Amino acid sequence: DYPYYKSAAGFDLKHRLDYHHKHRPQTLSVQMKLALMISGPLVPYTAEIKLAIYMFKGNLQNSLIEYARSTKKMIRNMMDDHQSSLDYLSNQINELMSRVMQLNADMSRKPIDVFPHRAVQSHVILKIPLARLQKLQAVYITPSGLYIIHPEGASYPFEVLCEMDFRGGGWTVIQKRTEGTVEFQRTWSEYLDGFGDLSGEFWLGLRKIFHIANQKATSFMLYIDLESEDDMYAYASYDSFWLEDEACSFKIHLGRYSGNAGDAFRGYRKEDNQDTLPFSTFDMDNDGCYPACSLQEPPIKSCSNFSENTGWWFNQCGLANLNGVHRFTRKMLVSGIQWDTWKSQCPALHSDS
Repeated sequence: DYPYYKSAAGFDLKHRLDYHHKHRPQTLSVQMKLALMISGPLVPYTAEIKLAIYMFKGNLQNSLIEYARSTKKMIRNMMDDHQSSLDYLSNQINELMSRVMQLNADMSRKPIDVFPHRAVQSHVILKIPLARLQKLQAVYITPSGLYIIHPEGASYPFEVLCEMDFRGGGWTVIQKRTEGTVEFQRTWSEYLDGFGDLSGEFWLGLRKIFHIANQKATSFMLYIDLESEDDMYAYASYDSFWLEDEACSFKIHLGRYSGNAGDAFRGYRKEDNQDTLPFSTFDMDNDGCYPACSLQEPPIKSCSNFSENTGWWFNQCGLANLNGVHRFTRKMLVSGIQWDTWKSQCPALHSDS
């Protein structure tokens, strides 16, 4: 220890350093007790350090506690947000499952009646225009078969039969008759939604055909493929095809005709012309027979009734009806498919599509 010297400004630093210089042999423990002090009472160095450390620890502990609280609150908020998202997705999945179950139930209630013999065949198909196919080059490498599509304007996707090997590919089949396994004597509602089996005989449905053929900035061709019972073939093609909406009963609009089966849609007389006519069924009479057609006695009041309750774009009543009913005569199947402009060449049609 050494004596302290007081001055007007506090401890005299010069006297302390001189004394320290004179007593250099002292131990390290004695030297470490030296401290540079400012004016005021003497505070030991170790006490000041302890106080600073204590205060630092207190501040650090408070900061860690506050950080832990804010982090916990943030994690809780994130968990609440994720739970809300999971609840929303769960509700959406449940709603979709309910819709699928309802659709399955609706489909199971639609009967398919079976005929025991092979009938005439028919195929009615729409072609995607070349410009659209060039944008969808993958179409050329895909096989024919069933595909799910979602046309512009449709509220839901649906399945269609696509023909990729016929005349360059890109065709969507909207009607097909091959074996007589499906009855075409149907109500307006059934012709709206479609019926049959896409892998066999079917009618795609007016609503689906409308959405396919009425896409913006896109035009479609209509191609009708016919086959007779003696294996002769013919076709009728129209370079444009579209339908008006359901409020107008899906009036049909056809472009220029080409082919070797004749233009049965327009026929030979004004009364035969089915172009721009609405679709008719036995329970939704929109044909041109008003109040009746004098084609025979007694006069015909409904072309659908006259055609065994099938649906088509009738006028009075016209020369075309690819949905006609097949009849059995002495165990022989007589075709009900009607394309009368080909009759003089092939009296009995074997298939059409």
